[in-house]
Amino acid sequence: MTQDEIVQASTDPEFLGYLDQREKDVLESKKISGLYEVLDSLLILDLQEERINKVYEAILMVAFDSIEKKLKDDSKLTLENDDIFYIRAFYEHSIEKWSREDYKGAKELFFILSQIVEDEILLNAINIKLLACNSKEDMEIFYDEKVQHEQEEREEKYAYFLLDFKFDTKKYLMENQKILENIYEELKPLLGV
Repeated sequence: MTQDEIVQASTDPEFLGYLDQREKDVLESKKISGLYEVLDSLLILDLQEERINKVYEAILMVAFDSIEKKLKDDSKLTLENDDIFYIRAFYEHSIEKWSREDYKGAKELFFILSQIVEDEILLNAINIKLLACNSKEDMEIFYDEKVQHEQEEREEKYAYFLLDFKFDTKKYLMENQKILENIYEELKPLLGV
């Protein structure tokens, strides 16, 4: 969307009426793809923070409920259908905690994601962030020093995640395998095992 289109949409009563109704519908239905559609629209149009927070909280509630069921069923999430939105919500919440220096909370969320995501590329990136949170690396410094700012072109489903780093991912994970195993062992009780 161009800046002109954003300004036009944010002042178009018909579109704003549609967005209000869509927001009500998805908050009632709790359909995560619809919730994200509304959230993304609210963010692009820079509408009231209160509305944005309400939709984001609904997303987190739906995602946490779904992920809790997946953990109980011992099943995995893929980057397909609504699963991608559950992963995205959990991932974004992990990043949010990390940015606020809640290393323990971020580490726990990244760990849970590592246990339910069925995608090697994303899993490797999650494990790298899990290691960073474990060593209490500042997120901004991590981003500046370790994240490849020009992310590799991949399928659209990967667009929400930072996957490329300024080092060889597989080598880094092998070098830190013992630490990762210890983290997994330490946090295993979160899975109810």
